[in-house]
Amino acid sequence: MEVALLSLLFIPYLVIRYYLTDHDTPSDKDLKRFQKGIKLIKSRHFVEAHRFFDEAVRQYPKSAVAYAYRGKCQLAQENYYSAIYDLTQAVNRDNTLADCYLDRGIAHYHVEQYNEAFREFDKAVWHFRDENPDAYRWRALARIQVRQLPQAESDLRRAVSLGDENSFHLLCQPPFTRPVYQQK
Repeated sequence: MEVALLSLLFIPYLVIRYYLTDHDTPSDKDLKRFQKGIKLIKSRHFVEAHRFFDEAVRQYPKSAVAYAYRGKCQLAQENYYSAIYDLTQAVNRDNTLADCYLDRGIAHYHVEQYNEAFREFDKAVWHFRDENPDAYRWRALARIQVRQLPQAESDLRRAVSLGDENSFHLLCQPPFTRPVYQQK
């Protein structure tokens, strides 16, 4: 009898606890906390955004989002090695941030480290779950640099199927010769 009574009380306890528990991840909380800086980046005010996220990294040294957005600012200001450092710090703190892999790959690409860039773009494609055409396009550009042309063409075609017009224009140029059909 006591066991049945305890069981009946335990179920409402679990339900109440579930609804009262905070389900936001640390990255979700940081995204809410840093909305001002994220708006600065979206409005392309990279110098002010860099100052904002530099201060955020000082205040919240364990925040992957602060490092990721500071790295994004570094990338926009063409400080590629600093961007690689910040994005690596972000990935070390939270390895589920797909944008970090894409941005870190772009930085590697710009400093002509094409093999590292390809690896980062490959991780970005995986983390974006085949939904981001930019990751495919950048991976194709890295593959072109390391002379993997058939795979690069395949990546560009996948990006076109996801709606990327830049990939369509790349496919219309040499060394790619097969016709490309865009779906509407």
